[in-house]
Amino acid sequence: MRLSLSVVFSSLAGYLLGVEVIDIKVLVLLALGGYFMVGASNAFNQIIERDLDALMDRTKNRPIPSGRMSVNTAFIIATIFTLSGIVILYTINKQTAMFGAISIFLYTCVYTPLKTKTPLAVFVGAIPGAIPFMLGWVAATDDFGIEPGTLFALQFFWQFPHFWAIGWFLFDDYKKGGFFMLPTGKQDKGTAVQTIMYTIWTVIVSVIPVFGFTGKLQLSIIAAIIVFCLGLGMLHYAVRLFREMTTKAARQLMLISVLYITLVQIVYVIDKFIQ
Repeated sequence: MRLSLSVVFSSLAGYLLGVEVIDIKVLVLLALGGYFMVGASNAFNQIIERDLDALMDRTKNRPIPSGRMSVNTAFIIATIFTLSGIVILYTINKQTAMFGAISIFLYTCVYTPLKTKTPLAVFVGAIPGAIPFMLGWVAATDDFGIEPGTLFALQFFWQFPHFWAIGWFLFDDYKKGGFFMLPTGKQDKGTAVQTIMYTIWTVIVSVIPVFGFTGKLQLSIIAAIIVFCLGLGMLHYAVRLFREMTTKAARQLMLISVLYITLVQIVYVIDKFIQ
């Protein structure tokens, strides 16, 4: 539920950034379509990983491994969610539906199978994870260009410190299921350094709109300073992980990363409407 709501929030933020006149109908359709889209991805994921989920503390109580739901029932739900999500997004425009379908496909058919084989799965998973922010702009404009590309890049780079932090503090649990989530496969300095590097990339991309070459996606100097300071806050916790190398530091980084992306999206939207 939390993941679904975060996806909907990102989509709506992207829509508000791209739209000239807010259409409540499109806003509602985007929220529903985005919710079904991530619901479908999660449902298919839980069907595929049902045996592995049973091995991990964080997932053993999910409906399928706990026995509360059959695989057939889950598949029906996943199929209904997929069709509903794509059809709803299609009523907005074709490009929005296309990106929604790509997101479900990559998450289910590429990211999920790769999780037990290579840490590169995180890179693949970052693509569908970055689509919602971009999806909102496409829903508003029926166009893909530098603006949604920038929104995509921001959320794409952000996912690495976010998910590596999760992979760090849940390392032992993930290990039970045979998942490779950290870039080096270990809780080591190499993983911590890469976490810092991708946090820096996130901060850089977040302020690019202030320089005026991202089309209609613009950011005032004051908003850019606020966004930059938020980025420095997340970078501080990424550096702390490098210094302390603890589960506590990783958990703190994860929480801060969620707060960061939420506040950045809010600042972007507010800045657009007060300029």
